[in-house]
Amino acid sequence: MSDSGIPFAEAVRTWTRIALQSFGGPAGQIAVMHRILVEEKRWIGEERFLHALSYCMLLPGPEAQQLATYIGWLLHRTAGGLVAGLLFVLPGFLAILALSLCYVAYAEVPLVEAIFFGIKPAVLALVLEALVRIAKRALGHAAQWAVAAAAFAAIFFFAVPFPWIVLAAGLVGLFGARLAPQVFRGPRPPIQAGATPVVDALLDCQALPHTRPSLGRTARIAAVCLALWLVPVAALYLTRGADDVFTQIAVFFSKLAVVTFGGAYAVLAYMAQQAVETYGWLSAREMLDGLGMAETTPGPLIQVVQFVGFLGAWRDPGTLSPWLAGVLAALLTTWVTYVPCFLWIFAGAPYVERLRENAWLRGALSGITAAVVGVILNLAIWFSLHTLFGVIDERYFGWLRLHVPAWTSLDPAAAAIAAGAVAATFAFHVRMLPLLAGCAALGIAWRLLVGASA
Repeated sequence: MSDSGIPFAEAVRTWTRIALQSFGGPAGQIAVMHRILVEEKRWIGEERFLHALSYCMLLPGPEAQQLATYIGWLLHRTAGGLVAGLLFVLPGFLAILALSLCYVAYAEVPLVEAIFFGIKPAVLALVLEALVRIAKRALGHAAQWAVAAAAFAAIFFFAVPFPWIVLAAGLVGLFGARLAPQVFRGPRPPIQAGATPVVDALLDCQALPHTRPSLGRTARIAAVCLALWLVPVAALYLTRGADDVFTQIAVFFSKLAVVTFGGAYAVLAYMAQQAVETYGWLSAREMLDGLGMAETTPGPLIQVVQFVGFLGAWRDPGTLSPWLAGVLAALLTTWVTYVPCFLWIFAGAPYVERLRENAWLRGALSGITAAVVGVILNLAIWFSLHTLFGVIDERYFGWLRLHVPAWTSLDPAAAAIAAGAVAATFAFHVRMLPLLAGCAALGIAWRLLVGASA
């Protein structure tokens, strides 16, 4: 047993279950964690869950993976955070590694392409469901809805960078907590008597000592995590030189890990431009194929970096075999992407927990949480357009940006599968794994039908 009273083995089983269901990007992944940890297990309360989510949204890196690390740390200290964070990444890493090996071996795998074709519309339905669920719980006042709408308009129509949206929403919540504390005080959902979540009850009575801030502990964590992150990068630079592909991968994705605010979508354009045009690791089409892998496998969408690193080293293996070089680059890319995530959580979470009842901080995080809903809506629409249409134009009218799909490029089969997935999710409440399996089967059937009629 741990300080929280939750058996560690049970937590490992639960985090494994969450990891295997973590499809649908951050919105779907957060919804899975909420359903299991808040509603089913009642290990953590709604308010503390949203508080942790708001903090993770402030950080560079995949917010869902960092949220899992945060809650795992709350439950079982550093070991719990490591298990939760690593398990969240492992299924997606193994899946994308296997797909990467198939990709370079066969160039085009019709069966895999057919599965992707069917799963994408299903993921769209799951993202929409998660968006509705999170909006209902995070937006409790008209002012918060207004912040969410403004955040959506800013990022979708005016291409405002995500960090500026976070800053503006935090300031709105900060001053809103002063001027209208009843609005920007964070969600406080009613909880039935006697049903206080496990962690909340212990934290409220100061029974979890590892959540208390300590400068010495923070310094030790920072030293260990920085060494794990930067020593391999420095070793590659010194032993292989700045122009070596492994050094370039380590340095580039280390920098990317620091600026990935707002999730993968916020930096996809920059990463694609650098990987395709500057480094020549892959083509634009291959970049889209890698994104498809990341979108339709469990784990964070930012895991697409693994595919980019794999292809980069596979094409420039040096004295290694292309296969070994690709696998090592996939491991290296994943390492420098996620080690900083553990640093942000283990060093910062105790201070965030201590400040949880601070009215100003609660207000700022409440504003950010509302803005996150608007950002997720932007991602849902972006994903919908790229799932259903083959051609999408960006048109600018001064500061205004519009995404205009070419209606002749609408894929009727994808639209039909998406409509069925939405109906199955919202009307019949079909669970995630059966939905994904059913849509994958439809994708295979459609490709076989098209191939037979060709």
